Amino acid sequence: MGNCCPPGSSEPEPAYFGSSRPVGSATVPPPASLSPSAAPAPAKPPAPIGPVLGRPMEDVKSTYTVGKELGRGQFGVTSLCVHKATGQRFACKTISKRKLSTKEDVEDVRREVQIMYHLAGQPGVVELKGAYEDKHAVHLVMELCAGGELFDRIIAKGHYTERAAASLLRTIVEIIHTCHSMGVIHRDLKPENFLLLSKDEHAPLKATDFGLSVFFKEGEVFRDIVGSAYYIAPEVLKRSYGPEADIWSIGVMLYILLCGVPPFWAESEHGIFNSILRGQIDFTSDPWPRISHGAKDLVRRMLHSDPKQRISAYEVLNHPWIKEDGEAPDTPLDNAVLGRLKQFRAMNQFKKAALRVIAGCLSEEEIRGLKEMFKSMDTDNSGTITVDELRKGLAKKGTKLTEAEVQQLMEAVSLHLQNYCARLHVTLRTSRLTKCLHLLKQNKNRLMQTATERSITRSSSRRRCT
Repeated sequence: MGNCCPPGSSEPEPAYFGSSRPVGSATVPPPASLSPSAAPAPAKPPAPIGPVLGRPMEDVKSTYTVGKELGRGQFGVTSLCVHKATGQRFACKTISKRKLSTKEDVEDVRREVQIMYHLAGQPGVVELKGAYEDKHAVHLVMELCAGGELFDRIIAKGHYTERAAASLLRTIVEIIHTCHSMGVIHRDLKPENFLLLSKDEHAPLKATDFGLSVFFKEGEVFRDIVGSAYYIAPEVLKRSYGPEADIWSIGVMLYILLCGVPPFWAESEHGIFNSILRGQIDFTSDPWPRISHGAKDLVRRMLHSDPKQRISAYEVLNHPWIKEDGEAPDTPLDNAVLGRLKQFRAMNQFKKAALRVIAGCLSEEEIRGLKEMFKSMDTDNSGTITVDELRKGLAKKGTKLTEAEVQQLMEAVSLHLQNYCARLHVTLRTSRLTKCLHLLKQNKNRLMQTATERSITRSSSRRRCT
């Protein structure tokens, strides 16, 4: 019968599951003969199965060195991490299992992992390198996008044309067309969820945050209201929608790219939703009279209130305005558009930072400095700030707001503090309100001109509007 290996050949190499064979590893010589009295080493007990991912638990720190924090949400933290063997840098999103309080929360995380693995290899989607679960958290190790958000590229260049907007939109629609062709609806498309891979001028754009995404089949209808207020399609608010809702969201992004403000806005989330349901799009205010007919035509088709009449991703890519070397003019847009884009981006950063403050994520050093700012505004030493003290304090800092705007700020801060802080009086005497004021000063110009986008947060990457 003979040996299964040809004469002179070595024994078959073992299979490596989940990873490649270590680079540079030498052939291991056969073990020395064991004495009859030698006992085999006890087998290592198998790792317990994690309740979220449904597979053996594993310590992410055995493979990666987790470093500085890159971002923080109510339910999770994103940190820089480095692969110990290769030195490659990645982003690690850590989701606390303690915050996954419902079966639905667990299903959301599980589905996010499944969708990211399903979309692996697509050039416009941030790549999931690995998912780990331990006793306390789920860790998603992903491609590091260090180039900033979508608007960063435009703002950095300092000039802007319709052709530039068409190029960006073409990239975004190509990514979403791929997702739809693979049976995935994103459901939370907005500029903040498109990141540049690096700071290089030609760095690719990547879609991120698939925490609200779902698999879908042709004709399937979804009922749950999810997403971010400015970008939600009317059929989502009516609880009957499909992949067409993603096209609406991209249409909103195109409108913002061309004029610098969202098409549907109000001073409250409820007002924004009513504006979306009315569906009246302003093409009369500046700079729209100077925007090309092709651009306005595409916006109208993407923001059609009837999803059955709305243009598809494939049809968007074949629209003459968006095609490479198509009809989009290369003349610069009004400088006011770039200015509005800066303000809109700054407003979103303000909102994120304010929510972080309210969630209690400040360091002691930040708190000490902010207490001094608070004291300077609290002229009667009452431990609280009145509307009049707020207005005068902001004026001293160089921020001029109307009485109504100051009142809106006070009401918004008060509402968030009531929602997130059990001890309101303690909070007001420490850092959180003053941090909001400090951030308001930094983003002062027209911060109150557009409504603050209020996404209802369910987890670090999960928001469900009700």
